[in-house]
Amino acid sequence: MPMQRIATLAALLLCGAFRLAPALADEYRDLYQLYQQGEPAQALARIDTYLLQQPRDARARFLKGVILAEQKRRDEAIAVFTELTQDFPELPEPYNNLSVLYAAQGNYERAREVLEMAVRNYPDYATAHENLGDVYAMLASQAYDKAAQADPKNTTAPVKLRMVRELFSVKPPPAEAAPGAAR
Repeated sequence: MPMQRIATLAALLLCGAFRLAPALADEYRDLYQLYQQGEPAQALARIDTYLLQQPRDARARFLKGVILAEQKRRDEAIAVFTELTQDFPELPEPYNNLSVLYAAQGNYERAREVLEMAVRNYPDYATAHENLGDVYAMLASQAYDKAAQADPKNTTAPVKLRMVRELFSVKPPPAEAAPGAAR
């Protein structure tokens, strides 16, 4: 499914809720660098230690969820992102990441619920709107498939199902190069 990948931390770095004292910011920067350098296990261990001292640090908790998700530890990542949505309902990124994890499990209804919370709390979050569209399309696909199976004489449901599947099989055109850029 083409839902947007787990949100990157760059969006969170811009969020005002994540302003930290200089010493904490340095520690977070070190944790993030470990992750960026391909040391997720070491980063997770240090994050856990750090969170014992700073349990409400949303950035560190978010980074932990991202690392867990990338390591295919989905249940643990879901727990981290769920707690973030409860503790920081104003932040849209944890909702988005949670929905991506639910969608990866095929739980599109739960993904829809979470994304609707994200857009309710943050109406201008474009990624959540796009992912919500993808989830609606996947739910439509499931409904058309059930309709076609329930009534083999139904000729419209298979056509609609094929259209939704084609929607997800289309590759976007290559991006235009900026004027003066090397091609």
